[in-house]
Amino acid sequence: MDEDIGDAKQPESVAAVLKVFAILNALGERSDIGITDLSVRLAMPKATVYRFLQTMKSLGYVRQEADSERYGLAMRMFEIGAKALPSPDLVDLAKHPMQMLADATGETVHLGSLIDSEIIYIHKVDSRHMLGMYSRVGRRAPIHCTAIGKVLMAWEHPERRDRILDGAEFKRFRDKTITERGAFLAELATVKAQGFGEDREEFDDHIRCLGVPIFDRLGQPIAGMSVSFPTFRFDVAKAPEYVSMLQAASRDISEKLGCTNYPIKTAG
Repeated sequence: MDEDIGDAKQPESVAAVLKVFAILNALGERSDIGITDLSVRLAMPKATVYRFLQTMKSLGYVRQEADSERYGLAMRMFEIGAKALPSPDLVDLAKHPMQMLADATGETVHLGSLIDSEIIYIHKVDSRHMLGMYSRVGRRAPIHCTAIGKVLMAWEHPERRDRILDGAEFKRFRDKTITERGAFLAELATVKAQGFGEDREEFDDHIRCLGVPIFDRLGQPIAGMSVSFPTFRFDVAKAPEYVSMLQAASRDISEKLGCTNYPIKTAG
């Protein structure tokens, strides 16, 4: 827990705001949680946690399960979060192309955007198979070992990319994870030249991903879209076909966002 939360030196109003956001952050990390768990986790008295939860519930930002009395974030929080997207129409415009990709490949399709020095999944369509990549909307992932992170960085303006990478942690997740900035920049050059990014079991074991960027009306990368395959279902021979489908979907979404000069030279 942040030491500033509940600090007696903070003005009462500031301390209250910090407590509210601490509760919201905790609810965002767990789909449902009880008052006792929240109290222990945040080192707040149960009465204080209860009081804030009831206020947020009355305002529509928190929901309470009737059977378990556990709490979770309400859809109003999603509505607010959606307004923070680079384009408010992005998810709506991407839903149909993503569903078509999922239907064609049978695999999980993700839409992700940049937050700080990570990506955040803002929409997904699940695989039709029982075994697939675990993920959820709102989950964060690193930029250096995900297909979406790579394509967002590959097409980013160099100065902004440098600032973003200054805040990135090149943590090793798997044996194949790139852990050095120089090697990552070399990877980005390859990604941009070939027109797509790859995650070759760099973040999750036995998962491979192919990704492409999505561009706004200024030709800037505002999101990335990927297809994730368990390695035993990934057919290397079909990779060019998957990339072609991804690029076609990306072009479609980008043009609907106002991109008149799609930066990637697509096959065919």
